[in-house]
Amino acid sequence: MGNAMHNNVRYPLEGLRVVDLTRFLSGPYCTMVLADLGAEVIKVESFDGDPARDYPPHVGNSRKMGGYFASLNRNKKSIALNLKTDEGKEILMKLIEKSDVLVENFKPGVMKRLGLDYEVLKEVNPKLIYASVNGFGSPDLRPSLYWNRPAYDLIVQAMGGVMSMTGPENGPPTKVGPGLGDVWPALLLAIGILSALRYRDLTGKGQRVEVAMLDGMLYLIEGGIVVYSYIGHVPKPEGNHHRLLAPYGAFKAKDGLIVIATGTKEQWEKLCRVIGRDDLVSHPGLQTWEQRKAHLHDLLIPAIENWLKDKTKDEACKILLNAGLPAAPVYNVKDIFEDQHVNQREMLVDVDIPLIGRKKIAGIPIIFSETPCSIRLPPPLIGEHTEEILSLMGYTNDEISKFKEKNVVI
Repeated sequence: MGNAMHNNVRYPLEGLRVVDLTRFLSGPYCTMVLADLGAEVIKVESFDGDPARDYPPHVGNSRKMGGYFASLNRNKKSIALNLKTDEGKEILMKLIEKSDVLVENFKPGVMKRLGLDYEVLKEVNPKLIYASVNGFGSPDLRPSLYWNRPAYDLIVQAMGGVMSMTGPENGPPTKVGPGLGDVWPALLLAIGILSALRYRDLTGKGQRVEVAMLDGMLYLIEGGIVVYSYIGHVPKPEGNHHRLLAPYGAFKAKDGLIVIATGTKEQWEKLCRVIGRDDLVSHPGLQTWEQRKAHLHDLLIPAIENWLKDKTKDEACKILLNAGLPAAPVYNVKDIFEDQHVNQREMLVDVDIPLIGRKKIAGIPIIFSETPCSIRLPPPLIGEHTEEILSLMGYTNDEISKFKEKNVVI
C-alpha cells in the first residue's frame, strides 16, 4: 500500500516547500542542499536581488549572475517582492502559510523587526519549521554574549580555532581556503531541518531550529578540544602533516606533491618496505606513533622524499596504491576538471546559466538508489518565477498585473 501511494515520488524531498529568505553563503548553501534533494525552494528576493549576485567571477556585463551566486542557487525559484508594501507582506505571509520550512540567515533581531519572528509565524503556520543560521546564536534560545556581532566565514574561522590549527608548521594561523565557516554550519542546519521534519511527522508540531556559525566551528574542531581537555596541549599549525600520526602528510615527488597516509602499524611497515627502508621497521626510535611523529623531520621525510625524488606523482602513486597504501596526487582545480573519475561521478555538471551560457558547476554528491537527484533548474533571474508562484498561491492574472502596476512584485 505504501509503495502504491508513493510510486510517483522522484526525489527524496519532493513535495516539501521551502521559503528561502537567505543571502550570501551560509543560508543559500543550506537551501541549495534541500533543493538538490528535491524540495521546492522559493527564493524571496528584493527587486535588487541577493547581494551575492554581484560577487565575482563574472562573464561579460552580467553583473546579476556572478558565478558565486549561480553555483549556490541552482534548483531554486525566485520571487521578487517589495516587502515595504502591505501587499508584499501579505503575499509573503500567504506563502509561509502554504510552506513547510522557512530558512533565514539574518543577524538575531532582524526578523522580529520585520514582523517575521517565530512567535508570529507559528500562529500563521503551526507546522512550520523555522530555521536560522547566524554568527553567534540567538540569546532567546541559548545565552549568547556576542549575539549582536556581525559574522562571516573569516570571523568564525578565527574565533573557532580553525585558523590556529591551520597553516605551515611553526607559521602564523591561516584561513582555510573554502568557506568552511559558512558551509559547515549550513550543512548542520540542513540536518537540523530534516530532523525537525521527522519530529513533525511524528507529532504534527513545527519548531524552531538554529545553528550558530561559531558553534559549528567548535563542533568541527572536536579533536583539538579533546586534546586540550585531556592533556592541556594547545594544537598549533602542523602544515601538511597530521598532528598525531606520522608519516601522514604531503611529500615532494619529481613534479609536485603527493600525500601518503599511514593510519595503521601495518601500513607503516608496508611503506618502509616499498621505499626500500626495511631497517626503519625495527628502528628502536620508531616503534610508536609518538616516536614516529617526533622523528618526522629528521628521519621519515628525508627517507620518503629520497625515494620520491626520481619519480613523478603518477609513478609514485601507482606504486604505493598497488601496494595497498593510501596515496594520492595533490590536485588543483584544473587537475580536477581533467580527472576522468570526477567526470564519471557526475561531479562536474554542465548547466545553461541565464545571461552567461553553458558552464560547469559542482554536482550533487549524495546518491540515492530509488530517488536519484539532479540539477533540474538553472539559477534563477530576479523574480523569474514570480507569476508562476503567485498563480500557484491562487492569485488571478488580473491581481498579478495589479501587483506589478503598484510595484509590489516584478
